[in-house]
Amino acid sequence: MNFINNKRIWNAWSMYDWANSVHNLVITTVIFPIYYHATAVGVDGSDKVLFFGFEVNNNSLYSFTISAAAMTLVLLSPILTSIADYSGRRKMFMKFFCYLGAASCAYFYFFTKESLNSVMIAFGLSIVGWGGSIVFYNSYIPQIATEDNFDKLSAKGFVFGYIGSVILLVFNLLMILKPELFGLSEADSKSGLTSRIAFLTVGIWWFGFAQIPFYFLPKDNSKKFELSWIKKGIKELRSVIIEVRQNKILTKFLTAYFTYYLGVMTVIYVATLFAEDELKIPRDGLIATLLVIQLVAIPGSYLASYLSKKFGNSVGLRIQVFIWFLVPLGAYFTTTATQFYVIAGMVGLVMGGIQSLSRSTFAKLIPEDIKHTASYFSLYDILEKASITTGTFIFGYLNAITGSMRTSILFLMVAFFLGFILLMRVPSKTVYHDK
Repeated sequence: MNFINNKRIWNAWSMYDWANSVHNLVITTVIFPIYYHATAVGVDGSDKVLFFGFEVNNNSLYSFTISAAAMTLVLLSPILTSIADYSGRRKMFMKFFCYLGAASCAYFYFFTKESLNSVMIAFGLSIVGWGGSIVFYNSYIPQIATEDNFDKLSAKGFVFGYIGSVILLVFNLLMILKPELFGLSEADSKSGLTSRIAFLTVGIWWFGFAQIPFYFLPKDNSKKFELSWIKKGIKELRSVIIEVRQNKILTKFLTAYFTYYLGVMTVIYVATLFAEDELKIPRDGLIATLLVIQLVAIPGSYLASYLSKKFGNSVGLRIQVFIWFLVPLGAYFTTTATQFYVIAGMVGLVMGGIQSLSRSTFAKLIPEDIKHTASYFSLYDILEKASITTGTFIFGYLNAITGSMRTSILFLMVAFFLGFILLMRVPSKTVYHDK
């Protein structure tokens, strides 16, 4: 079968975004943070909880768990992707992380005050599963599309992801807000049962729809596993690092990417907690806002693709980063729900766009005619997870010592400002190869 620029393969590949994006929306953005904030409280109702015997602020615990999960990926990803490239087992590793993430989400069904310790471990594993599978998923881009279609394919994946995740979110919100439609009672909603069922549906959805790309994407090499692959895989990764260091444009882009993405992912992970703690946004208003963000993000992904085609990738990214710079600036001075809704609309416009355009820009910068694409995307993923680790840890630390999330967001402005400056060093060409 011809996999290059095959619409059927593109749709199958994009279905993994459809499958796993429910983790981003239902788990890390909407329902899980709200349920966590209501459940992870001390016996006296305070924000101090016990985690394996240690007293910690619940918001800080949330941030630190994300940091730990991201750091785990930083350590595992380079070894596993090198082995995948050398052995040809890209899909096998993608499946492993997919199933780890889906099973972890399903485990949230057992989330109560008494199970906080095990659930937070599962929360970290769900992030590991999501992030680990994305590395191998992204590495298929150069195998199924020509360079002139990278932006279009990347945007298509994110659009599939937003549509799929919104569908499941709406279903879950109806179950939580109108439990009688599903044969449940108001008491089930108040007790949190409907939210826990929602977590279970995420695991089922993720696992089920992932079977589509697993069926259609190129098959793995049939080689039997050998321990020597680890050594050879690490050796291959070293060669990739040397290649990257010799590619000045790629190095400059990755430096800028790490800096601005630190701010992007921190905003995405803590926005819900900020709205609840600092602004006291009611649950219904918060959920509606987060749903609108996802809908706005769909045209936002296509807008990013248009900007790259019109002005080039670097300029397109600078426009996106500038808008992101305005987000923490506005959030610091936000005191009303209406102001928060405006800021949320801005986030929605650039949330999918900057992720989509960053991914396709990196794909364009990878040298042509290489087979170890997973190792290259491993480096991309390492920087992404390192940025998440850095951003969420700093945010959690500042929140712990100041007691104010509002003060903690100021450092995000610095990240976006530096990211914008660093992007100015990257030439803004739509196609980078042979230039």
